[in-house]
Order: sequence, then structure tokens, then C-alpha cells
Amino acid sequence: MSTRRHFLGQLAGAAGITGVAALGLASLPAPAKAATGGWRMPDEHGAQDRVFLAYAAQPQVWGEQADAVNATVARLARTLARYQPVSVLCRPAQRRQARDRCGTDNIELLEVALDDIWVRDYGGCFVVDGQGGLGLVDVNFNGWGGKQRARNDGAVAAWLAEVTGATLLGSDLVGEGGGIEVDGQGTAVLTESCWVNRNRNPGWSRADIEAELKHHLGLRKIIWLPGIAGQDITDAHVDFYARFVQPGVVVANLDNDAQSYDYDLTREHLQILRTATDADGRPLQVHVLPPPLHGRDTVHMRDNEDMARGYINYLPVNGAVIAPQFGDAQADGHCRELLQDLYPGRRIEQLDIDAIAAGGGGIHCVTKNMPRVD
Repeated sequence: MSTRRHFLGQLAGAAGITGVAALGLASLPAPAKAATGGWRMPDEHGAQDRVFLAYAAQPQVWGEQADAVNATVARLARTLARYQPVSVLCRPAQRRQARDRCGTDNIELLEVALDDIWVRDYGGCFVVDGQGGLGLVDVNFNGWGGKQRARNDGAVAAWLAEVTGATLLGSDLVGEGGGIEVDGQGTAVLTESCWVNRNRNPGWSRADIEAELKHHLGLRKIIWLPGIAGQDITDAHVDFYARFVQPGVVVANLDNDAQSYDYDLTREHLQILRTATDADGRPLQVHVLPPPLHGRDTVHMRDNEDMARGYINYLPVNGAVIAPQFGDAQADGHCRELLQDLYPGRRIEQLDIDAIAAGGGGIHCVTKNMPRVD
């Protein structure tokens, strides 16, 4: 797998959009610091209320590809809207363009100041209490360890709690939503390179980080993968390496490009996962999903070391799984077949996301699912 979002880190000084979000950033409530032990982060495979995306690519960060990125976000929004409600975040100045491209069928637009499109990372983590309550844990997004300006994006989690009516839960921990993968029953998979990192949590030990995440997300066990720091802007988010299909079942990235830094790393991860047990002591059943070795020869992909060609960054939604396709017929087909086996009864939708992937991310990175609370 190639370097993820490395080129964005080179633009850390890019100007953000100034101003207060249209929906109440100036009067947000203070987070509840002392979260009770009753909250838990649900898995993404249960019923969802909606999905959030951000129509927010700008030339200061994306250069001439900004328009293509936003067009891809809009296409993704329209696809998701066939299965469940979609909320699209956008800057006030881009509202009309976002509406024209996304449409209004099962889609709402929410105006807010934004820096970039990666709402998975900066939007916090939704949690539930089992009694009809919805919370949102703000993990203090800081631009992946200060690699990109995040003044606006760092305020989105608190704003999102206000908009959704969720209880805002504060933490002193710094991290990103894409760095957390849970099974909904107390088990999580994380990478050490992302969380136990001085650029986010100086002075925090792995045990400290475990305790904080267990408390706020209702976890009982964390499976640690080493990851690799410094190769991409995220320092190796777990959502490009291992995903829970259901409790006890994991799909893992296995990079078969011998020239990739992920070649040995994904094999080390695979060995860890195959010998791991979850919070209830069950051995994990592990399936592998290799990235494509070939793809479309486009301006996005040609000689682009930042191209994130992994399939594992897919998104399960109500009745479907939204996954990428890269123009490698064999690899695209294997992805579809495996996901169909792992998610019986759901439709597998594959989309061309080259414009987003060229920036080092995928479908999961640019979406944030909100669980349905009964």
C-alpha cells in the first residue's frame, strides 16, 4: 500500500476557512469530563440513523484535484442516500454547489466551518448507553499530530454533539476516529504507532491510553497492532489494516506488493490477529483482503505514492456495504465476493473513489456513521 495522505502533511500551513459554524459553535456546552461507565461504542454493522460526510475539499489543500474530490464525495452521498439518511457538512459558500451535486433526496446539508473532508477522524466517536441515550466522545483532533491545520475541524465534534443532541463527553486523549475499530461488545483493535505517539499523547503510556479508551468507549480488551509511524499523515490508522465484520470475525489487509512498506507489516499484523482472542476469550476468525496490484492509469494514480488502493476502508450501512473499485478486475471481483460472503443479505456497492484515494484515504475515512438509538 502506498503512503496515505503524505502530501497533505506538506500543506500544514494551508489556510483554513475562518468564522463560526452556522449551527451554534459559539454557544456549545462544555463536555462532561466524568463519563460514567455506562457508555459504549457500538460496532458499525448494527442499525444506523444516518451517515455524515463533508463536502469540503479546497484548493489550498487539494490543489487542482479539489473539485474532483468534492464530486466524488457527492457521488458517495447519493449512493448512501439510497439506503439511509445522509447529512452533508459544507461551508456556507459551498452550500449551493453541494446541493446541486448531492441532491436533496434523503440528504440534508449542514453549514459549518471546515478545513478538510476527513469527518471520520475529526467528528468524534458516537457512543450509546443502552437506555436510549446517545453520546459523542471528543478525542481532540489535532491534525494527526500537528501535520495539518485543524482549527475548524477540531471544533466539529462538539458542534456535531450539539446538532445531533448527543451528550458531549470530554477526554484529555488526542486521537482520531479512524484510529479506532470496535466489535461493539468490548473489543477494539488499535495501532500503537497512532496512539502511543508523542505528537498526540506525550507522556501517556500504552496502559494510560487503554484505561482512557476503556472508560469512555466501554471497552474490555484492546488488541494492539504495531502499525508504522511517519509513513503517512495518520501514522497508520487501523481502518486500513483490520476491520470487525462482527464479534469474533475480522477482515485484515494483506499487502502483496513486495516493494511496499506494508508488505512485512501486514504479515506481522496478520500473525497477531490470528493468535488473538476477543474480550470474551474467543479466537478471532480472520479473513484477508489484499489491495489491487493494478488499476486505472489515471492522473490520480500514475506515479502517486500517496494513492490508497486498499479495499478494507469500506463502509457498512443499512442493507449495503459501500466499497471501492480500482479498475483491477480480478482484485475488484475478489473484494465483492468476499464482502458478499461476510455480509450476507446486504448489497455490495463498489464506487470509483480515485480522487479521494489519491489523497491517501477511502470511503470509511470520509464518512461517520451515527448509530440508531432505540
